[in-house]
Amino acid sequence: MARQHLTGLSLRDLDYALAVAELNHFGKAAERCGVSQPGLSEQIRKLEALLGTPLFERGRGGVSPTAAGQRLLRQVAVVVREARALMEMALSQAGALNGRLDLGVIPTLGPYYVPLILRDLRAQFPQLVLRLQENQTARLLDALSRFTVDAALIALPAEQEGLVFEPLFFEPFRVLLPNEHPLATSAALTLAELGGDGLLLLEEGHCLRDQTISLCHVPSDGGRAAAGLQGDPRVATSLEMLRHMVAAGEGFSLMPALATRETAELTGLVRLRPLADPAAGRTVGLAWRATDPRGPDFQRLASLLRDNAPDGTTAIPLPARPGRKTRTAANG
Repeated sequence: MARQHLTGLSLRDLDYALAVAELNHFGKAAERCGVSQPGLSEQIRKLEALLGTPLFERGRGGVSPTAAGQRLLRQVAVVVREARALMEMALSQAGALNGRLDLGVIPTLGPYYVPLILRDLRAQFPQLVLRLQENQTARLLDALSRFTVDAALIALPAEQEGLVFEPLFFEPFRVLLPNEHPLATSAALTLAELGGDGLLLLEEGHCLRDQTISLCHVPSDGGRAAAGLQGDPRVATSLEMLRHMVAAGEGFSLMPALATRETAELTGLVRLRPLADPAAGRTVGLAWRATDPRGPDFQRLASLLRDNAPDGTTAIPLPARPGRKTRTAANG
């Protein structure tokens, strides 16, 4: 049997096929890949013609891999993974801090922390080309596993096989209250005072929501009814909306310290109060793939960020021990 030439076989098209297989939707796959849906669909058709078999069954109910497609897509995943490993190996020759770095950041951290570190990063690593992506923790960890980001700034603890997590600094939480709230005049608040009605939360998917629920012991729906609490806690899509909901008098909320720096425009409408429990806060860390040969560069980056922990936070020193291994912890 004659060997087939690889002419026409595109890694880009293989990546498109994997996105369709994961999302079962051409439109969503096109959005993820940053191309138009007609363009992606055409490239998938060309790939199927090259392979000589349909990879997907198209129907009104959605898209699903064919039996042959399932077998081929497993090998496609191997090819794409190895190709990305090849690119990482090549990039490691120049170093992660001397070229393009796709850095993910969670939404409750990015707008408040990234502006504080850009100047230091540009000064220390003038050849670094940052490409920032903002997303929730679970999606960033998935993006790391899929090689679509190189490293991510997230709240720890987090859990994902094959990733390294380096703690950088501890960021305390503050309580943001309407100016007229009965607790607004307290010198410091206890977590027990925050578990009743009026607590505002971020929408599901944000780790800060989970941390707030855990710290304030917010009951489940049934538990709230048993406790005599009215309805569900109000939710916001972002910290900025949460801040404005507090200013509007809808309730109060926990806020990370870095996100409380910009409250001047709300003077007279809100008050910030510290928490009596010094452990009420979150650990910010840097995550990357354990297999990435640029690991020593990410360690250097973590050291720089740790040594320049923002005011109002506490750097987390790490004991010097060679050959540090991949660590996982309970999901945060």
